[in-house]
Parts: sequence; structure tokens; C-alpha cells
Amino acid sequence: MTRGRRLLIVAGLVAALVSVLAAANVIVDGDERARTAMSPGTTEPLGAGSPIPDRPIPDRPAASVTIDPDRPRRSFTLAATGDFLIHTPVQRRAAANAGGSGYSFSPMFAEVAPIIATADLALCHMETPVSPDNTSLSGYPLFNVPREIVVDAAAAGYDGCSTASNHSLDKGATGLAATLEVLDQAGLQHAGTARSALEAVTPTIYDVEGVKVGHLSFTYGTNGIPQPADRPWSVNVIDAPKILADAAAATQGGAEFVIVSLQWGNEYQSDPTPDQQTLARQLLASADVDLIVGSHVHVVQPIERVGTKYVAYGVGNFLSNQGAPSTPTASQDGLILQVGVQEQPDGSFAATQVAFTPTWVDRSTYLVTMATPQTNPASYDRTATAVGRLGPLAFDGQPTFAPLTLGSP
Repeated sequence: MTRGRRLLIVAGLVAALVSVLAAANVIVDGDERARTAMSPGTTEPLGAGSPIPDRPIPDRPAASVTIDPDRPRRSFTLAATGDFLIHTPVQRRAAANAGGSGYSFSPMFAEVAPIIATADLALCHMETPVSPDNTSLSGYPLFNVPREIVVDAAAAGYDGCSTASNHSLDKGATGLAATLEVLDQAGLQHAGTARSALEAVTPTIYDVEGVKVGHLSFTYGTNGIPQPADRPWSVNVIDAPKILADAAAATQGGAEFVIVSLQWGNEYQSDPTPDQQTLARQLLASADVDLIVGSHVHVVQPIERVGTKYVAYGVGNFLSNQGAPSTPTASQDGLILQVGVQEQPDGSFAATQVAFTPTWVDRSTYLVTMATPQTNPASYDRTATAVGRLGPLAFDGQPTFAPLTLGSP
């Protein structure tokens, strides 16, 4: 997507936000708000297998070609967000936004759309099945959500989504295929689920400002729903050797920087589990994995620098009605992960800048707002504390409320 088109999109979204705010109505579903985990409270085995290594994480091997030191080095910016988890109350609000004709989610994330749209690559996590014709819609526990969530995500500036989640099979293989078709129609690439054996082994690779960027997506499980016997490749389930093999395939397919999206961890816990930390180190030790973006736990978890690479263990919810008695407000927190990636002298690529924008879901209107020290100090403090939970030596990036500019502090 060109920057010019992104800026036009942003202008339209801001105008939509102004009109909707004027007519906003409060919609609350107390029963659904009070529901807790949508999957088991502990993760299934992650398949990491090995202890946390105490050796430094190696860089990607030097490129086989000589880089002209005077040639401008390539670079790009990334924005990545957490769960699109469209509970029934969120669907109702979107229907009200549309005035009785379809659904409109755009006003809900209009405030943060400029950050998403300005990034060279913007990735979401599409947690649930999407109905291609808006029939048989449902919320928790077996989701099927309006197709406009995909259409409006594309309009906001997203380029693609991770799709491997514990809800991927809520509507079976048919629902999984329908979701990918809606994404295709909206022009969004996707990783993590597949309609065919060929699609399952074909790496998802973006061309971003002249850089080939690979994207992988895996989940801890599918809420006990088995993958179809004749389609065991439908959903990527976390297994360290499989992830590493797929990352190597992406590199062999031309990817110069590889992002792995993981749905993992214990719900509502800000601390990453030992399994998360072990798997992160195992994956980042590979020259084929450059960045990990985590989701699933519905609260914000730390960002950690591992060697020369980064893992965001959990970026929280992006848009949802999620709630739990133990975390009635923290499950509304989220963040936009912002990463600047630059070409190195040897021709490899590295994340040289990492920042984050704290976000918060206002459940009276389901607007995704920026949580600043002035507008929402409680949410801001929760997110800033969670992000730095492993200490300044692990991550010393700063919160920001504007698009990331390469070369800026």
C-alpha cells in the first residue's frame, strides 16, 4: 500500500470517527463481559524441548554478496497489534455504527489508524472465523464474525494477519476456508491456516519497501477441536522443529527478515511462562527467525531483547469485549508494537528500533483509544509496567503515540 493511499485512508477514518462519536450509544452485555478464559488457563506443551541457552544469540550469517558501502541501505517499519476478538456486544456496536445496514468497525480504531496506516507493514491477529455473507453470526464460545472486520481492517491500513488461533476451527474446515477467502478478497495476506496442503507449505512473504519479509503464525491448540483427519495441516500448532523448518523455508523462498506470530502463554498473566521464554530463545537462536510477536493471554506481557533480537511475549487485546473477574480492566489493555528494521553492512536485516503505543478499549463504544498518561493513566501504567517487567536490561524501549520514524530517538 502506498503512503499516499494510507494517508487518504487515515483522513477518511478520522472523519468517520467524528461523526460516530456524536451519535455513540452505550451497549453493554454484562454476561459476556464477565466471562473468563476462552481456552484453558495453561498452555499445551510448546514442544521447545531444550533448556534456555546461556550462549549469545547469533546474527544471521553474512550475505553471500558484497554490499556496496555507498549504496543506501534498505529499511522498513512494522506495526503489529493483538487480538481482533469480536464478541457479540462488539458486533452490536458495529451494527449500530452502520445505521442498520451491515456493520462498521472503522470508527472503533480510527484514533489509532494513523499509526497502523503509516507503517510500511502492518499485521493484525484475526482470532476468529469470519462469515463471508454475515449469516450464522455468533460470539463466544464458537465465533463467527461479520466480514466487515476484515474489510475495515484493510481500510485502516493493515497488510495482513496471523490466523492460527485456538478459535481457528470454531466453524470447522468450511469456516476456516471462508475466513481466508474473505481475507483474500480484501487484499490481506495471511499466515497460520491453510485450505490446501500446498498452501500450508507455501511461505507468506511480503515485499516491503524492496525487502522480502516472511510471516509465520502458530497457536498452542484449537480448544480441543481436532483438525480434520484429511486436513492435518489446516492449523499450524506450535512445535519448535516445525517452526524452525518453516522459517528456513521462508528464508529459502527469499525472505530477508522473518516474523513469527505465536498464540501462547497463560491467560491473564503478565509474566511469560518458562515455556514461552524457552521457546523464544530456541527460535531466536536460529538465523531464520528475527522477531516474535505473541498473543492469546488477553493482557500485555513484556518485550524482551534476546541477544540482538526481540520477542514481544503478548501485545494484549486490540478490539474485544474480553473480561475476567481477576482482570476486569487489564484485559482492555493492548499495544501497537512498532519496529524499525534496517539493512546491516553485511546485507542482513535487524530490528534496530522497538517502541510501543499503549491502547485501551472503551467498552461503552468499543473505541480503541491511545492510553496516555494524561487520558488514561491507569491503563498506561499497567502497559508500561508489563512491557518492562523483565527489567531495563531486557528492554529499554519507550512508549510513543505517533508513527515510528526510522532514525528517530
